[in-house]
Amino acid sequence: MKLISWNVNSIKAIIKKDFLESIAKLNPDILCLQETKAQDKYVKTTLSPLTNYFLYCSSAEKKGYSGTALLCKKKPIKVTTNINIIENENEGRLIFAEYNNFYLINVYVPNSGQQLKRLKYRNKWDVEFLNYLKNLEKIKPVIVCGDFNVAHRSIDLKNDKSNYNKTAGYTQIEIDGMNNLINTGFVDVFRHQNPNEIAYTFWSYRFNARAKNIGWRIDYFLISKSLTNKIKKVEILSDYYGSDHCPIQLEIDL
Repeated sequence: MKLISWNVNSIKAIIKKDFLESIAKLNPDILCLQETKAQDKYVKTTLSPLTNYFLYCSSAEKKGYSGTALLCKKKPIKVTTNINIIENENEGRLIFAEYNNFYLINVYVPNSGQQLKRLKYRNKWDVEFLNYLKNLEKIKPVIVCGDFNVAHRSIDLKNDKSNYNKTAGYTQIEIDGMNNLINTGFVDVFRHQNPNEIAYTFWSYRFNARAKNIGWRIDYFLISKSLTNKIKKVEILSDYYGSDHCPIQLEIDL
């Protein structure tokens, strides 16, 4: 099974940048999109050419903000899109899908914002999200993928020292949130397979960052430890453009 996760940073924008051609070439069994920035009706209409997929989406109450979408060739047993980790969140950040042998979670984790104004909220969200995943894991193994909005270790961003505890995505509070996921048994697949490789999934649109490879690895596949022996391949597909993030790919025997 091939899974692709991609923060598209607006479905309206990326659809004009060979997105459908890219998906046809990648040909995933499951495609998880984050930051669609559009309401469900628009997402469904825009992605309707992908006729060999079942499509589910979850939009934020606030228009032009957040949002996730799930496309899959095999229809899941169950899909839930109205998941609010924090009460009254309504930001379209999660899609849950149940399959025979595992649960799949597509996630767009909140950004802590400029001047870290949302860091306290982010910390609470991380705690609730971990509890949610661990409760699922009591029943079946879990695959969770998406934009986690955190660089876990210094190897995961270009300028670690200048960003530490100053920039959203690399504060100790956010790092601790990822530590908690790893320490309770979830496996960061890319780092598990490539312990010392420097590779990024996000580059700012400013300062020609992508051309200079001044980036961050903030997009992840995390899996239950029981699934590690089923991993076939994990890749960061940095040759694919259209967003300030690139897609990531997991091939796993399920």
